[in-house]
Amino acid sequence: MKNNKLDTISNLFEGKEIRSIWDSDKGDYYFSVVDVISALTDSKDAKDYWYKLKIRMTEEEKSELSTKCRQLKMKAKDGKLRETDTLDTKGILRLIESVPSSKAEPFKLWLAKMGSDRIDEIFDPEIAINRAINYYRNRGYSDKWIERRLKGILDRNKLTDIWKENGIKGNLEYAILTNEIYKSWSGMKANEYKEYKNIRKESLRDNMTDMEIALTDLGEIATRELAKEHRPYGLEENKKVAKMGGHAAKVARDDIEKNLGKTVISRKNALNYKYINQEALEESKGRNFKNNEKNL
Repeated sequence: MKNNKLDTISNLFEGKEIRSIWDSDKGDYYFSVVDVISALTDSKDAKDYWYKLKIRMTEEEKSELSTKCRQLKMKAKDGKLRETDTLDTKGILRLIESVPSSKAEPFKLWLAKMGSDRIDEIFDPEIAINRAINYYRNRGYSDKWIERRLKGILDRNKLTDIWKENGIKGNLEYAILTNEIYKSWSGMKANEYKEYKNIRKESLRDNMTDMEIALTDLGEIATRELAKEHRPYGLEENKKVAKMGGHAAKVARDDIEKNLGKTVISRKNALNYKYINQEALEESKGRNFKNNEKNL
């Protein structure tokens, strides 16, 4: 768990502080319930409001939120770490829907629009494609890069189609096999690779260099062709083939690095911000305090 100092959803709350913790294992944030309630209501006691809100909830709402609610230690105003009710991203959005406050209405309208947009995309998938293209253009990616990225998504779907035919079920098993490919050529699982690049929920491929993308594509294409040829069935057999596919990319990586004289694994990402964990922040504050003392 890492405390997150980036304004993830704070911008939606007019800059009010919403404490959050990043769970790298689950790949999601957990947000302070009382901070969100404080931002959405005029209540002077957010904890009491949260308590009364739970009483007013339907049994279905209580059940849904209680299964997602976790108590995690967060830094309080007095500087001490205290157990705090938190909800993940989906849970916080569900909480917003349950808050009977005029301040919550803009968020409810925003959620309704998001749902409406997704429905429109079901009827006309081109809307979703255009949304993705515009997103990448706004982030500064070139049209050539976007074209390669969309092709990469299609190639990835071809791989998962083969995995499905070979008895692989669900996103969890897809992720396990993907990790086998990544580990074989890069030495890291996907979440470890993300941490190495200092990214969290962002797409790993969107933050790779051209060389990293090429090796990733090679590993997945090799895995796909091997799986088509050998037809492994079930998770364990497909893991062996995924390792073989990743190894093909590792051989290419080793040869390239031998000629380059340096690693092709990069810490660079495409973000224009950095995540700062709480420990680093406190350490920095401590150094600044000592420096200020010396200057007095």
